[in-house]
Amino acid sequence: MKVTAENGENQQVTLTIEVEAAEVEKAIERACKRLANRVNIPGFRKGKAPRKIVETHLGKDYILNDAFEYDLAPKSFDKALDEQKLEPVTRPQIDVVTLEEGKDLVFKATITPRPEVKLGDYKGLKIEKKVEAVTDEDVDKQLKAMQDRQGKMVDAPEGSAVADGDFTTLDFEGFVDGKAFQGGKGKDYPLQIGSGSFIPGFEEQLVGAKIGEEKEVNVKFPEDYHADELAGKDATFKCTIRSIKHKELPELNDELAKKVSKFETLDELKADIRKNLEHQAEHKAEDEQRAAAIDQATDNITVDIPDVMIENRISAMLQEMAMRLESQGMKMEQYLQYAGTDIAKLREQYRDTAAKNVKTDLMLEEVAKVEDIKVEAKDLDAEVAGMAAAYGATPQQVAKIIKEQGRVNDLAASVLRKKTAQFIIDNIAE
Repeated sequence: MKVTAENGENQQVTLTIEVEAAEVEKAIERACKRLANRVNIPGFRKGKAPRKIVETHLGKDYILNDAFEYDLAPKSFDKALDEQKLEPVTRPQIDVVTLEEGKDLVFKATITPRPEVKLGDYKGLKIEKKVEAVTDEDVDKQLKAMQDRQGKMVDAPEGSAVADGDFTTLDFEGFVDGKAFQGGKGKDYPLQIGSGSFIPGFEEQLVGAKIGEEKEVNVKFPEDYHADELAGKDATFKCTIRSIKHKELPELNDELAKKVSKFETLDELKADIRKNLEHQAEHKAEDEQRAAAIDQATDNITVDIPDVMIENRISAMLQEMAMRLESQGMKMEQYLQYAGTDIAKLREQYRDTAAKNVKTDLMLEEVAKVEDIKVEAKDLDAEVAGMAAAYGATPQQVAKIIKEQGRVNDLAASVLRKKTAQFIIDNIAE
């Protein structure tokens, strides 16, 4: 077999592969035997029809193409990759030059190879771990959240006016240029004043209104509002307050501490809150340090990433997004309509993240090669066990699904990247 490589546009490489006629003949023989076992030929049991009968029944061109597609092309292509030391990141584009019985086979295979990666520093990186101090205000915020959860909703006294933080119900109807618009009407609509649920400026204008009183609210829709026909438009809403409630909060004392925790006193509860917040701050700092180490190791490499790798990663990210949406009962088309965007704009939004992810993966894969980091059976078992716990399944069920979907290699690659990332993290300078 003879192989020549030629560099093309967009970092592509075209391999011209020549296979001797004798090898073509052997592949034809194998194809005849394979096809004789697959097709019914009158007068012969499967696998027993001689070559000439198979050729007469199916045609020589059919057999030749079968030999090329299932035997000659994949085997010679793999050998060519090994010979040229190329690792494709795309499926090959195959173009046949000569495919005839009795002649040398010649075909071209165009691929985009994995780009060369030149590593920079990835061991002994100096990454400071910044642990945020827990303040009294942080503790008080947690306490107030506990206090708020124990609050009770009560009707505001008769004659009360809407105040910031109140829970109201209201009727409203919106108008643009004096005309009511679709989706701009509500009845007994629940709204907490100050929640930011409505258009900016809407809730603030209801402050001071009383039950039964009609209030006119003038606002402007944001320029990026999801409904194009309303974006940037001035609108008037006629609103009527139907009810006003506010939350009565219990006192912050030992009794509340007993009710919301295992502690007897408020001071004990505060100390526990502070301890938990400090623990969270430590974990957050560690996570940020780890992420910074991987980012720095990625920034230190030199690589020219083919566009197709970024496009493929964007496609994978959008596919994952579509699966998440479907699990929530929404189709991608519905999401795009709701968000006021299209698939082209969404792909562009994902581009920078996809490019960074591809670059990080290339860095991790190269470090794994240099450091001879391997994935062992126990690593795969641990990953499958973790996935099983996350999905509420058994490891055996998860392993079966992975095998059925042909994702064993993807799982191994993912685990290898995780092990390599941990290697970089473990080698952060003290």
